[in-house]
Amino acid sequence: MASIEVYQGDITKVEADALVNAANNRFWMGGGVAGALKQAGGPEIEAEAVKQGPVPIGEAVATGAGRLKAKYVIHAAVMGQDLQTDATRIREATRNSLRRAEALGVKSLALPALGTGVGGFPMAECARIIIDEVRRHIAGRTGLERVVFVLYDEPAYRVFRQELEKASF
Repeated sequence: MASIEVYQGDITKVEADALVNAANNRFWMGGGVAGALKQAGGPEIEAEAVKQGPVPIGEAVATGAGRLKAKYVIHAAVMGQDLQTDATRIREATRNSLRRAEALGVKSLALPALGTGVGGFPMAECARIIIDEVRRHIAGRTGLERVVFVLYDEPAYRVFRQELEKASF
C-alpha cells in the first residue's frame, strides 16, 4: 500500500513525480498554488494547460512541469470562472487527479488543499474529502507508492495531520 504523508511547506519544492495544481477549468494560473507553480516552473506550464481547457469542473489534465523537480503537473479543475467550489467538485477533481497520475505511471504524487484558497472551501471538510478519496484509491490496484499532502501554513498542516490520524486504513 502507498504511504501517505503530510508536509508543511511550498509545493514547488517537493520532490514528487507529479504535483497537483488547484486549478480553474480554463487553467489560467494566477495566484495561490497555481501562481506558485507557474512562477517556479515557468509560463510553459500554463500555456500547455490552457490549450487543454476549458473542461468540465471536476476534471483534471496533465502537463509537463517546466523547471520544477517533478515530471508533471496535474491540473485539478476545482472551480469555474466564478471561483466557487463545493464538496462534489473537490471530490471529483481529486478522483480525476489520481486517475491522471495512474495513467502517467507516476509513483509519487503531491496534493495541496484543493479549493480552500480562492475557492474559500472549509479546510477541515477539504481534508476529509481528499484524504477519503486517496484512501479509497490506494486501497485498490495502484502504481502510486507515495502520496504527500502539502500544506503551505501551520493551521492547514495541523488540520490535515489530524484528519489523516482519524482516517482508518
